[in-house]
Amino acid sequence: MHAIRDAITAALRQPDPQRPSQTIGKAKAGIYAFYDYDGEPIYVGQTAEGFGVRLGRHLTGQRSDAVAKYVLDPFEVHTVSMWSLPHIGDMPPRERKAALDPYEYTVYQQLLEGSAFNAILNEGDIPEAVAQELPDPLTCVIIPDGILPDRSHPDIRIARRAQTISLLAKNISERKVSRGLRRALLTQTERLNALARARYQALDGVVEVEGAEGVVDEPEGLFPTP
Repeated sequence: MHAIRDAITAALRQPDPQRPSQTIGKAKAGIYAFYDYDGEPIYVGQTAEGFGVRLGRHLTGQRSDAVAKYVLDPFEVHTVSMWSLPHIGDMPPRERKAALDPYEYTVYQQLLEGSAFNAILNEGDIPEAVAQELPDPLTCVIIPDGILPDRSHPDIRIARRAQTISLLAKNISERKVSRGLRRALLTQTERLNALARARYQALDGVVEVEGAEGVVDEPEGLFPTP
């Protein structure tokens, strides 16, 4: 986990493409998106207080709402994109959210078009708005090469995703929930099904040996904890 924290810190120290004299972590307002190990978009958000604050809540154990509700599993985040919007960051804090909404909607729609499932895990509906012209994002991988093989192993991902679905379903069963939370559950089950199917189909042509107890590509170590 320390290696991932270091990678996130390094990403936030990259120059802001819109204001190269400052780091992206110093940007006060913008849109961010998370992608999984397949490059599939899984979450979109906005920040009116800085990328460092928002990414920290989601990814480094500070427990954002999305993580606490088991909508987003930080373990699944491989890549982060950040769209800095300094003209909004220069606004008074109370005015930033309304100004960010159209940009968040624009990113959301673009990522939906690129999604194999035509779905993203956001619980809340992003208000429809006029599409905005977006700057180029800063995109960073936050999973170091040293732990990538275990983190990206399909069997580990299947187990993690199944665990997330179980916890999300339990959360839904215990309280009155939004339509968006049920949509997130549906999306997660579709994502699990696709991953399990791909893993099964990868066995085509493999000869099973009676009495064999494992496969040669099993990851080492115990089930990781984010």
